[in-house]
Formats: sequence, C-alpha cells, structure tokens
Amino acid sequence: MEKIAVLGAGSWGTALSLVLADNEHDVRLWTHNQVQAESINATRENKKYLPNVVFPKNVKVYHDMQEAIRDVSSVVIVIPTKAIREVCQQLANVLENKITLIHATKGIEPGSLKRVSEMIAEEMPRHLYNDIVVLSGPSHAEEVGARQPTTLTSSSVSLSEAKKIQDLFINENFRVYTSPDVIGVELGGALKNIIALGAGISDGLGYGDNAKAALMTRGLAEIARLGTKMGANPLTFIGLSGVGDLIVTCTSVHSRNWRAGNLLGKGNKLDDVLEQMGMVVEGVRTTKAAYEFARKQHIDMPITAGIYQILFKQKNSKDMVDQLMNRDRRHEMEDLSHILTNRYSI
Repeated sequence: MEKIAVLGAGSWGTALSLVLADNEHDVRLWTHNQVQAESINATRENKKYLPNVVFPKNVKVYHDMQEAIRDVSSVVIVIPTKAIREVCQQLANVLENKITLIHATKGIEPGSLKRVSEMIAEEMPRHLYNDIVVLSGPSHAEEVGARQPTTLTSSSVSLSEAKKIQDLFINENFRVYTSPDVIGVELGGALKNIIALGAGISDGLGYGDNAKAALMTRGLAEIARLGTKMGANPLTFIGLSGVGDLIVTCTSVHSRNWRAGNLLGKGNKLDDVLEQMGMVVEGVRTTKAAYEFARKQHIDMPITAGIYQILFKQKNSKDMVDQLMNRDRRHEMEDLSHILTNRYSI
C-alpha cells in the first residue's frame, strides 16, 4: 500500500481516487474548495461531479495541500489545463520529499502551445520528482466510478516509471498499457476533444452517422498531422490514446466536449454553453492552441479551423460544414501514407 495524493476533485480526479482506493492505497484527494472538501468528507460522496458513488474509507479529502501531500510517494495531477501552472507552483512550495509525478489532464496551453507535461516541467524543480508520467485513454469518469471495464495508457520517457504507474492503477476493472511516446499520448488525448466538439455540432445540426464517421476519420488524420509535426509516433494515434479516446469522446453523452458541441450545433452561443455546462470544456482552449500551431506551421487542419471559426468568430455551424464538404478534391491514401511514414508534406 502507498500513500498517494490526487490533486483535483472533479469527476476524473474523483474516479481515479476510487481506482487507487480499490487497490488498497491510502488516497488523499485535494480540492481548492474548502466547502467541497468538507461536504465530501461528511457525505462520502462528490455530489456535484460524480454523484451516487460512495467513497471508500481509505480516501480522505483535503483543502490544505501541505497536509494532502505529506509523506506521499506519488502525486496525480487531475486539474484543468488553465490551472496547471498555479497548482504546480503551489505544490513545489510545500513538497518536502521526492515523488513520482503523474498527470491525467488532456489539453494544450494557448499562446505557449505547451503540452501539460511541458507546463509541469517548467513549474516544478527537477529534483522534486522522477520522470513525469502521463495517464490517458478512452475513459469516462461515470463508468470508472461504476467499476465498468476501462483501459488506459501510462506513458513516460522512462519505462520503469511508466510500469510503476501501471502497477499502481491496474486491477480487474482498470487495465493499463505502457507507452514510451509521451508526445503522442498527450496530443491524442488533447486533440480528440476538438473533434468531439465537431461531432457534437454535427449531431446538434441533425446530421446522421455518416457525417460523424467522416468527421472522426478525417479528424484523426488532422490529429496525426499535427502530432507527427510535434514529434509523436504516428502509430500512437491508432492506439488507445488516439482512435480509442476519439471514439469514446465523439459518441457518448458522458462527453463534455460532445455535449458542448451539441448545444452549439443547436444554435446556442459559446458563452451560454459554457455557463450551462458548469464544468471545464478543454476542447475550447485546445482548439485555439491547435489552430494557432497549425497556422504557424502551415499544417492543413480544415476541421480544426472550421471549429475555431464557430467558437471564436461566431461563424454559422451549417455554413462551416458546407465549406468542408466543398473543399478541393484529395487522394485519401496518399494523405494517410504520408502521415504513417512521418513524411507529411507541409
């Protein structure tokens, strides 16, 4: 049994805490919200983010980060991308011993275009942790909380660190594979949220399965183009953190990004959608970051560009779909072969 802190008491942080608790670890779940911490400890339930799931006795919720991370061997960061730097600075100020550092956040920082592990590395002194491990893949917190079968990928440049996290989390309901491709695993998890917004928009417009299948397939090509340009192995994108995560996020009502896109497709404004969601929709920030990177690097990402126009330029959703359907003719296999051989012509 190990002492493990999970930073972030949203739905996913809560679900991962339950997995660790099922594996008989001593779990400390941290939240910046004192009222939330007191409520969960009193009711043994995270009613806002993961209702109807009872917390085991070996999970305790903290508001004081110093208390939460005292004597832990591992820290799992599960917070929105926009809060990564601030929370890492706070963690660095109170951490007293070297830890194994894991993150399960899916996003890219607009402006800097940094992946989450890069943001963490910039804010955390290197002597405080071993190599950063990414935990990502097709996973809805609601299903993990219900102990339904789920499979993810643990990725690090250090295979021993990736295996260590595999051992921490793996059980009969929660299977974990390892991968050395940190860039690909992070980007697959982040960029699929853009396509999930598009899938929701398509459904909101009333289009059928044909349209969504095309969107997902061509969206995967865009993910691979940008990913290989940033140094990822293109084969990662046909794995769990690529096509696996893409499928689950584009096709499920559990998906925040799909739900947000669905509301946009029905004509709602972005600000109203985000207010109605009441939770972070990472695909919005990631769309901005990916669009900026694609423009700078001259990468062809028409779906991403179209979603950017809908989100930030108030373009009509149906008009953007019409533009995509009337683009110049392309040869699909030539396009895909360039991606798979890491030779995409830009």
